[in-house]
Amino acid sequence: MEKYLIVGLGNPGNEYEDTRHNAGFMILDAFAKASNIVFEDKRYGWVAETSLKGRKLFLLKPSTFMNLSGNAVRYWLGKENIPTERLLVVVDDLALPLGALRLKGSGSNGGHNGLGHIQQLIGSQYARLRVGIGNDFPRGGQIDWVLGKFAEDELKTLEPTIERGVEMIKSFVLAGLTITMNQFNGKG
Repeated sequence: MEKYLIVGLGNPGNEYEDTRHNAGFMILDAFAKASNIVFEDKRYGWVAETSLKGRKLFLLKPSTFMNLSGNAVRYWLGKENIPTERLLVVVDDLALPLGALRLKGSGSNGGHNGLGHIQQLIGSQYARLRVGIGNDFPRGGQIDWVLGKFAEDELKTLEPTIERGVEMIKSFVLAGLTITMNQFNGKG
């Protein structure tokens, strides 16, 4: 049975709930809820397991804090013997407008500390689903922006994004990277 590791990046703890930096956690929470599965506290993170048409999925929300996300990713790839081509990292992105989603097969970390740490440990050849959080902040205000909570109207804007993110994860697993990029990138 093919195994996949789907990682949502974020920071653990109630104080980070619904913050822009936790967009990855939000999409994985929605996936788990729709699949009727729950996360369990395991090594380096919260893990939920499910299967999708004969494929085994491990959903991982690292508990390592954003800047050490690579530790959790490397551990679970190794533990479950999952190749990096079956890894998908869901991550917030300042460069995309709020609610936009972009799937890429590899690339730079774009200044994102979570992606940067993953790249240090496993390289840059893995898929990432970038979730737009916008960048409506004054110069020097980036940290306050990403660690700030989504406003009520932003959460409403994100609802269809989160649903689309769940569909993109399923498509990545079932149809592969290229088909999913062609089908979803640039839409919505």
